[in-house]
Amino acid sequence: MPGIIEGAASGKGLGKRVLSVARSADLVLMILDVFQPHHFSLLKKELSEIGIKVDQNPPNVVIEKTSTGGVSISILVPIAISERLIKEILHVYGIHNGRIIIKEPGLTDDQLIDVLSGNRIYIPSLTVLNKIDLVNRGFLKDVKSRVGNNFIPISADSNVNIDALKQAIYQRLDLIRIYLRRKTGETDYEEPLIIRNGSNVGTVCNKIHRKMARDFKYAQVWGRSAKFGGQKVGLDHTLMDEDVLTITKKVSSF
Repeated sequence: MPGIIEGAASGKGLGKRVLSVARSADLVLMILDVFQPHHFSLLKKELSEIGIKVDQNPPNVVIEKTSTGGVSISILVPIAISERLIKEILHVYGIHNGRIIIKEPGLTDDQLIDVLSGNRIYIPSLTVLNKIDLVNRGFLKDVKSRVGNNFIPISADSNVNIDALKQAIYQRLDLIRIYLRRKTGETDYEEPLIIRNGSNVGTVCNKIHRKMARDFKYAQVWGRSAKFGGQKVGLDHTLMDEDVLTITKKVSSF
C-alpha cells in the first residue's frame, strides 16, 4: 500500500480507501524507515481506528441476546471495567436483554466495544526495518533499545536479509507444502502447492479446480499425516507439511 499518514483512518489523504485493503490480508507487513522507527505506533493506531487489530486475538466474550429478563453478566476472570459500565455499553448498542459471559482477562471498554461492533478484523503482523545499510551497528543497537527486538532488519536496495524476511513471512503465515503425485507415480517436488496449516484434502481440491471436489472419489497420502504410505483418505483428511498427495476423480485421475 502507499505510505500511511496520520489521520488516514479518518479519511485524510484517501486513507480509508488505502487502509481498507488490509482488511482482506492474511498478514500485515509494517515497513519502517530505520531513521523513523517510531512510526510503528502511528501505523498500528491508524489500522486500529479503522477496525484492524494487529497481533491481537478476538476478546473471549460471549453475548447471547434474549427477548426478556434484562442483562445477566457472568465474569469469570479479573477485568478492567465495572458491571455498571458493561451494562451502559450494552444499552448503547441496543442490548437490554441477554447474557454476557466474560472470559477475557483484563477486558477493557474498548475490547467490549470491539465485540459489539462485530466488524473488527484480527490480523498478525511482521515489522520490517528498512535501510539498515545506511547505519552502523551502534545505531541499530540504539534503535533496538527504543523499539525492541521484534523486527527484521533489511536493506531492500542492497538486498540485505531479504531471504530471512521471506522465511519469516512464510512462517508467520503458517503455510505448508503439499507435493502432488500423478497416478503414473511421478511426484512434482519442484512446485509444491502452498496451503494454510490445518487444511484438508478438500482445500487442495478447491485450489486445483472448482469442480475437483464434486468429482472426487478418493485420495492417497504419503507423509506425516498418513498412517502408512499410500493411505486412502477422504476430503476431510487434514494434511501436514511435505505430504505427497494423489487425487483420484470419479471419471479420471490426477
